Amino acid sequence: MIRVVIENLLLLLLPTILYLAFVYLTGGRKGAKQGVLDDAPLIWLFLAGVGLALAVIVMFGTLGGSAPGQAYRPPEFRDGKIVPGEIEKKPRPSDG
Repeated sequence: MIRVVIENLLLLLLPTILYLAFVYLTGGRKGAKQGVLDDAPLIWLFLAGVGLALAVIVMFGTLGGSAPGQAYRPPEFRDGKIVPGEIEKKPRPSDG
């Protein structure tokens, strides 16, 4: 669970991190490093982070999963060995 929280926080903060790296590497404001967050467009950076997080959530929500008619069989302990889980196809009802 903590991994999910950290990943989402990283997505929110990624635009700000990139902005700060850009300002640092380009020597922005003639080398003045102290007030860099005072002049930063924090609202736009936050909105860009929210947009990035939402885009990733939507992308994984629509692209993930299995095809209709498939079921997940979890791992099980059989004959002294762990049999890994798999996605198994449900049998189709016959049309006849």
